Amino acid sequence: MGNCLSLSPSAKVLSISKKNKASLPIDNIFKLPSPLPTWPPGNGFASGVINLGGLQVRQISSFNKVWATKEGGPDNLGATFFEPSNVPQGFFMLGSYSQANNETFFGRVLVAQDDSGGALKKPLDYTLVWSSESSKIKQDGNGYIWLPTPPDGYKAVGHVVTSSPNKPSPDQIRCVRSDLTDQCEAHAWTWGPGKDKDDNGFNVYSLRPSIRGVQSQAMGVSVGSFLAHIGGVTSPLSNIACLKNAKSNLSSMPNLKQIEALLHTYSPWVYFHSDEIYLPSTVDWFFGNGALLYKKGEESKPVPIEPTGSNLPQGGSNDGAYWLDLPVDEGAKERVKKGDLGNSQVYVHVKPMLGATFTDLAIWVFYPFNGPARAKVELVNVPLGKIGEHVGDWEHVTLRVSNFNGELQKVYFSEHSGGTWVDAPELEFQNGNKPVAYASLNGHAFYSKPGLVLQGSKAIGIRNDSEKSNLVMDTGLSYSIMSADYLGSAVVEPPWLNYCREWGPKLSYDLAEEIKKVGKLLPGPLKSAFGKFIKGLPSEVLGEEGPTGPKMKNSWNGDEV
Repeated sequence: MGNCLSLSPSAKVLSISKKNKASLPIDNIFKLPSPLPTWPPGNGFASGVINLGGLQVRQISSFNKVWATKEGGPDNLGATFFEPSNVPQGFFMLGSYSQANNETFFGRVLVAQDDSGGALKKPLDYTLVWSSESSKIKQDGNGYIWLPTPPDGYKAVGHVVTSSPNKPSPDQIRCVRSDLTDQCEAHAWTWGPGKDKDDNGFNVYSLRPSIRGVQSQAMGVSVGSFLAHIGGVTSPLSNIACLKNAKSNLSSMPNLKQIEALLHTYSPWVYFHSDEIYLPSTVDWFFGNGALLYKKGEESKPVPIEPTGSNLPQGGSNDGAYWLDLPVDEGAKERVKKGDLGNSQVYVHVKPMLGATFTDLAIWVFYPFNGPARAKVELVNVPLGKIGEHVGDWEHVTLRVSNFNGELQKVYFSEHSGGTWVDAPELEFQNGNKPVAYASLNGHAFYSKPGLVLQGSKAIGIRNDSEKSNLVMDTGLSYSIMSADYLGSAVVEPPWLNYCREWGPKLSYDLAEEIKKVGKLLPGPLKSAFGKFIKGLPSEVLGEEGPTGPKMKNSWNGDEV
């Protein structure tokens, strides 16, 4: 493999043989802005090894390059294929790693050690899945992608890539006993010979467990390997599996002191638009400043809410029987709408993900009010009146941290009813390893970069404007860990978290009338197109219904969408 280069232990490391060094410049390897701290002791968090119940696994971030293409795949920049290097004694490769060349290198892959006897076995043979020999693409020599043939009762969890047409040695990889594996699915497109993904041709995808979340059946573990397949993402994936935390072992999860250290290290900075008037507050400030609980059939007798929400109905479902609203007094109502940024705090939900090989820290921000939407119609910016307004607004960013070493891997930015995962190399950081999030004007959707994001087409859409201004919140200054089920009684959930109804009333404005008002500002040909666009938006964007709290979101027990 040649002589290898190494970076600091806290960085993602790439080992490249000298003859291939120029093909992936060393300055394209990502590392966090600051070294990782020494985490507080306790349990197995950040110990470097995780026990999956029969298998010990380590995360490897040093690699030898095997083969590369210079075109095809995302942005038509090709992809590079690697095998893990510096594998510790007693551990074995489970699969090769691939990454698109349009991304900063931030690779990781798992290697495994048999901890129970019979958990790992050599493949019986290999099948050639694909070769680049006949491909008319720019490449570094030829590449060959092989599928291991596992013994009965075992599964392959990754491919082997070679630069030679000769079959790999059976010693190069290990297959895993079936009871230690889980079903996986193709995720992001990594590469294909063409400029666009060809569902009927050859493609390479990253892999992830099919079921992801905190449920007992969601213990699948990503190896970091890939799927090479002819026939597209919808074809059967029975030939490749993920690993599984077979005994639901959560000893790799952080304890309370380690959670606090993670928040001290990675708590995001949140920037609000300079024109934002609807800012965050604490939940108890919202309750203590006149928020009211309404009950269906007793609308004339709203009830003040205790600071902790102790008199809110607990559990049940969002059946429309109760809802919250702003104070009745107009002066108090306008004051509460604007929030209390100076004394606000965020609320943190900590949960295991991907078989407890990662910790997700969902950081929730509460706003008493979501402001009106604005649209862009061709070259015209249009205020949308009451459209988009609603009482109560919950938004969040989620930090995904490796339980092998405590390193931040990616951040999820919630955006209305959806959101986006952004890998660590693509994040903006401030004050060390703290990522930056930008909240959009009035709607409070989170983005990783400032600017305009148009929700719709290039011609017509809802504006999401964000910028770096003097309105900023350091989420690490004031936070409350509101839930961490795996820690048992160590974290007590506030009563308001188990209020399952809406945090605002259902609004009763006439949508057609609002569209008509806005239409008066538009040239004739654009009126009908604008009306169709607005009517097609979900109710959450339109603001017709109040939102539910964090615990009612699908991501509470599952993965982010």
